[in-house]
Amino acid sequence: MRHQTQLALIASIIERGCGNKLTELYTRHQVFTHLRCEGTGTATSEILDILGLGSSEKDIILSLAPIPAAAALLEALDDDLRGSVPGRGIAFTAPLSAVSSLMATIINTRTRLTEKESEDMPQPTNKNCLILVTVNQGYTDVVMDTARRQGARGGTIIRGRWVGEDAFEELQGVSRQAEKEIIAIVVPRELRRPIMESINREHGLQSEAGALVFSLGIDQMVHLG
Repeated sequence: MRHQTQLALIASIIERGCGNKLTELYTRHQVFTHLRCEGTGTATSEILDILGLGSSEKDIILSLAPIPAAAALLEALDDDLRGSVPGRGIAFTAPLSAVSSLMATIINTRTRLTEKESEDMPQPTNKNCLILVTVNQGYTDVVMDTARRQGARGGTIIRGRWVGEDAFEELQGVSRQAEKEIIAIVVPRELRRPIMESINREHGLQSEAGALVFSLGIDQMVHLG
């Protein structure tokens, strides 16, 4: 019986309209499972130009792959595949602690990794992290201003809606607005704590912004395009 390799999430943020071509490129390199959604960048046009991130409208691609395949893909994106990427943006990986056993079996079966490829997997650098902030609609600009004062350079906004239990929303002093925006900010690891503390202090759950802040580690990150 074939041993199942732990899976990783590959998150790719690229210029709007490039998502389908990016998933085709990933599929050709043994990353087959994707979810595409839309987002909006928060960086100013000046910062977009400096970082080479193109327009503010984004396609967000969430892909699943065995960790060796994900690591190999990002290595290739940083080298051999750089000229093949259809737009500009970033891609990063994070390990998954659990996933549906059926999904894991399907993904591992489709991905043809040699034993050497699994053994030669690049080691995670853990130099960056992803900060996710859920806020009430209309407060993304002030929250991003706070994050920028602590060193963040920009983020991506995804619109959503709170669907949790009413008991959470009825806590005293907690904002009850259902319409939410999720801000995804990738920063160097050393900036994580001051950014999260500042957002929580100035825009936390008991404020009008109603921000909920959490983070997760990133194994690898590359610039696309």
